[in-house]
Amino acid sequence: MKSVTVYSRTGCHLCETAIAQIESVKLDLNFNLDIKLIDGNLDLEKQYGEQVPVILIDGQPHDYWRVDLARFTAAIKN
Repeated sequence: MKSVTVYSRTGCHLCETAIAQIESVKLDLNFNLDIKLIDGNLDLEKQYGEQVPVILIDGQPHDYWRVDLARFTAAIKN
């Protein structure tokens, strides 16, 4: 089973949209989803601060800022 991690910030509109898109296909694609807030974590803010949301699939960067749902779906199915 694939694992998806989304690095996000509190109050981030792009993050909320990306998470909603990912959650909309979660049941059909059967993957684990972990949402991690970078707020207050200096290391994560330094690494991802200007790029959130950051979407990783199995620990590998997949998308930044927005989700291309067709591309995301294809990556989960592979």
